Amino acid sequence: MPNYLLYLAIIIPSIFISLGIALYVFQERLIFHPETLSLKYEFRFEQPFEELFYTTDDGNKLNAILFKADSPKGLIFYQHGNAGNLEYWGARAIDFTQRGYNVLMYDYRGFGKSTGKIKNESMIYADALMIYKKLLYDYKERDIIVYGTSLGTGIACRLAHENNPKLLILETPYFNFFDVSKFHYPYLPNSILLHYRFKNNKLIPEINMPIYIFHGTEDKTIPYNSSLRLAKLSKKVKLFTIQNGSHSNLNTFHFYHEKLDEILTQ
Repeated sequence: MPNYLLYLAIIIPSIFISLGIALYVFQERLIFHPETLSLKYEFRFEQPFEELFYTTDDGNKLNAILFKADSPKGLIFYQHGNAGNLEYWGARAIDFTQRGYNVLMYDYRGFGKSTGKIKNESMIYADALMIYKKLLYDYKERDIIVYGTSLGTGIACRLAHENNPKLLILETPYFNFFDVSKFHYPYLPNSILLHYRFKNNKLIPEINMPIYIFHGTEDKTIPYNSSLRLAKLSKKVKLFTIQNGSHSNLNTFHFYHEKLDEILTQ
């Protein structure tokens, strides 16, 4: 065998093995992109809000913001995406408060002012469930809507599957986390290496409340096809397709607001 072929025979497998090891060991760094904030940081939003902290079972603090509507008719429990913090995501609250809903947003471990580190999928869900149960002291479950966007759709689906909120709304959801990781890293053995599963496709057929999905046709992060396939799994699902919408701009489209009006006035 010529030397250059021998070199390729060694180096190419080595690259794939190295990438696989990196995905397995450092996948939290690949999946989550938090931006931290000082505990002294003061949020400023152009609507009434209250800053809160929730204590996890292992003693960490999760920072949250309750955005307040006039004469609220319920609450949106919002699970955000895999990057940024409440300073960024809080701008979305107006979409719901102006329609008469309070909004509770929180930062995952390591995001914003929240302490701790994300170590596994079960931890993420346990934190969300802890907050959900505390919300039931102040809100009737039939008045709570669970909303998830991007990464947060996996958390939102599981909350809806194991509880009884009024509605489930998903923005740019993935079929499951393996599916989206395969989309971004098609040449790696994701089924072996990936710790995070977020099996939306397994949960949605068993969810009993109405499910509304928003997805843009030009989404390059989570393909629109993911929502097409999810919509086929249950008669409870209604898919709203936003033509030319990408991953992070759906609320800039009139169609999004038109359909959100329909959902939140029922």
